[in-house]
Amino acid sequence: MLLRLLGWLVVLASAVIGAVLVWPQGVGLQDQWVAAHVVALRGAGVLVGVVAAVVFALLALGRRVRPFAVAMLTVGLLFAGGNAAVLAVRGIGGSDASSADAVTVLAWNTLGEEPDAAVVAELALERGADIVVLPETTEPFGEEVALAMREGGRPMWVHWQAFDDIAKARSTTLLVSSELGEYTVVSPDWPGPPDNTNTVPSLVAVPVDGDGPRIVAVHAVAPVRWELRNWRSDLGWIAEQCAGDNVIMAGDFNATVDHFAGLGSEGGDLGRCADAANAAGAAGVGTWPTDVPALLGSPIDHVLATPDWTVESFQVVDSLDASGSDHRPVVASLVRAGD
Repeated sequence: MLLRLLGWLVVLASAVIGAVLVWPQGVGLQDQWVAAHVVALRGAGVLVGVVAAVVFALLALGRRVRPFAVAMLTVGLLFAGGNAAVLAVRGIGGSDASSADAVTVLAWNTLGEEPDAAVVAELALERGADIVVLPETTEPFGEEVALAMREGGRPMWVHWQAFDDIAKARSTTLLVSSELGEYTVVSPDWPGPPDNTNTVPSLVAVPVDGDGPRIVAVHAVAPVRWELRNWRSDLGWIAEQCAGDNVIMAGDFNATVDHFAGLGSEGGDLGRCADAANAAGAAGVGTWPTDVPALLGSPIDHVLATPDWTVESFQVVDSLDASGSDHRPVVASLVRAGD
């Protein structure tokens, strides 16, 4: 009798924990230790749930533990199904469509400039990128990319933000097409809100003539245990950058749409900005790490824009997984509403 009671307590506890991990924002745990990491890997969650269900299905062959095993099998299938349902709603597709009047945004965390500059430039030229956001990338590398793009017929302005020159991860570079006009960086070069993200830099660039989108090149710190407070602060700071109109932000957010819960306003996912992948039916495709299939990875690289921009397309590029970076590039095409 005692073992049976303990068994049903295990089933109940597993069901509650599984429900929380499928939708932690329902109880405000999406930015807390463990829950934040599990929900970031929904594809892997589906796989874990299915494997657990198979194991308990085999255990159910034994008559003595059959009721317990069947109950745990059900919990495993519900956990897998819940994650699969969320991924299906967010989408695992995407496209590279782009019209002549679209602004194309490319974001790629280069892992400290692991891909060759020529590889980055080739991708940017192939996609007709107007804005290129390169976290973990220094100014000299950005200039190499810009030079290659100029030779390819697409001149770019180069902007950067660096907290120091000790590690390339402490730099973020932004390239802006000359067709969008001249830009200037307005965020200071020291770390920490209210002026910047905490551990690794983001930058904010505005058009000199006032005509054109405000561009936020994003790099939030990863939510490792000792950086959780800074990670939450980073996401709050990023959301604040999207409080106005005509904003485009892109980069490595180290967060999925789940982690944005509670940080949106006026219908936006993060501040007033909406996630392009979500709008294009591709928010279930993982961008990190590249050594696992995209459907098992975490979609932490994003392009977002305010409601005055319409998402034409979004795609996670998986053809460059062997280029050196542990992140996949993302490309979005946006059209200004009314154009």
